[in-house]
Amino acid sequence: MLRLFFLAFCGLGLITCQNNTDPAFSKLVEESTSFDILIQGGRIIDGTGAAPFMGDVLIKGDEIAYIGQVDTTQIEVKQIIPAAQRIISPGFIDAHAHGNPVTDTSMTNFLAMGVTTILLGQDGASPNYFDIHIPGPTQWLQQMARYELQPNIAYLLGHGTLRRMAEIPDKETPTVQQQAEMNRLLGDAIAAGFYGMSTGLEYVPGLFAEEQELIELAKVVGEKDGLIMSHMRNEDDDALEESIDELIRQGAHCRVHIAHLKAVYGKGPERAQEILDKIDKAQGEGVFLSADVYPYMASYTGIGILFPDWSKTTNDFTLAKQQRPQALRDYLYQRVQQRNGPEATLFGTGPYAGKTLAEVAKESNKSYVDILMEIGPNGASGAYFIMDESLQEQFIASPIIMYSTDGSPKMRHPRGYGSFAKIIQRYVGEKGLLPLELAIRKMTELPATTIGISKRGRLAPGFKADVLVFDETQVKAQATYDSPYQLSTGFDFIIVNGKLVRDAGQWLDVKAGKILRKQG
Repeated sequence: MLRLFFLAFCGLGLITCQNNTDPAFSKLVEESTSFDILIQGGRIIDGTGAAPFMGDVLIKGDEIAYIGQVDTTQIEVKQIIPAAQRIISPGFIDAHAHGNPVTDTSMTNFLAMGVTTILLGQDGASPNYFDIHIPGPTQWLQQMARYELQPNIAYLLGHGTLRRMAEIPDKETPTVQQQAEMNRLLGDAIAAGFYGMSTGLEYVPGLFAEEQELIELAKVVGEKDGLIMSHMRNEDDDALEESIDELIRQGAHCRVHIAHLKAVYGKGPERAQEILDKIDKAQGEGVFLSADVYPYMASYTGIGILFPDWSKTTNDFTLAKQQRPQALRDYLYQRVQQRNGPEATLFGTGPYAGKTLAEVAKESNKSYVDILMEIGPNGASGAYFIMDESLQEQFIASPIIMYSTDGSPKMRHPRGYGSFAKIIQRYVGEKGLLPLELAIRKMTELPATTIGISKRGRLAPGFKADVLVFDETQVKAQATYDSPYQLSTGFDFIIVNGKLVRDAGQWLDVKAGKILRKQG
């Protein structure tokens, strides 16, 4: 243990002479003089949106013990982190992420851009613990807690997974008994520690869910004080209001959230403001409606997004090819044209990964419709360059919209490796769209309070010690569409649950993440 002797170091100018008369500090050292980490002399951005202030952060165990001016004559500390000319902030919270911590054993992509907590189980899909013979959510979360984790992980229960747990065929409306079973399973999951439910209403089986089914589930989520995070029914600009209205109706019963907010084909900041005004109006009428956004103009999802609803399942696609081949081909042609042409679809998986639909068609000497007919709705995933930057920037700057990656360790899209760093580098630094303290609030306290993650997202005594130390001018998003797996740089010191996992730019062999559970 390193003993800090005030007189010895003060004369050498290594530690600032301090005489702390703060009653909180005096009370702290009455209880203990032994601490694990002292982050010294940085600009503190605490996550609340308040202006930065100079100070120290003292950590004991997995919690923040004190924030202020630390009198180093009165304590023992194992490690000092020098933070002069650097920001001290809470670790970032990714409101919408993907990945499997069991198989994706390295989730360094999240940590490298400052993300210390991620929310999984998105778009209606989460692990089905029944498939692996685990009897319930409590036992499954207990098993997950045994794995070594890099970031903290929280879960939503997927609506599509819930349907399959209740053995509801994709296209069928649940019976009264099946609805009751879904309600029970969902309530049990939230009581066990899931933070709510996700929906993926553009995907099978969510696209077949009728509104009453979702309303009944929203009532359960509300009773348990959970959240519905929705990939909405349709993100196209001409259908966006209707999709938001459907979610608002669920919001009469529980907290609701728009996942990866975008207006496909929409143009201009004025259109963005109309959507923000709609969200603000709903909030003013008592609906807890929130949203997140990622800072890239290409989405990423399965190639099924290009196919009509009547051909998205494997069986329906087979029937469509047999019974309605020309209607299917016409739809695919028009859909791709509507989505900025074949040049705007970049394959991320399968044999064509890294090539656009236009390039594949040219190399194969076929039409892009032929290529899609060969691949089918479940044969690949890709990035789609379909968003207007001037519109999306309004969402990025808005104080009511938080951030996410919608990415994973393996997804062939730079958002999984660069989103949070890009916000700081481009939209705070280069473009000046918003101040750093607001951007950090949208990365920390805002998602924590929205999701319901307790004791994280702020720098405050008693909060968990997920902490970053960085020079904002050095933060860089290195990932590109051509090289999507490049780690972000600039976050020099990263602390997860009080343990240093990155020390002066060097990764340590420490996995300090935990499975987080919603507190009832």
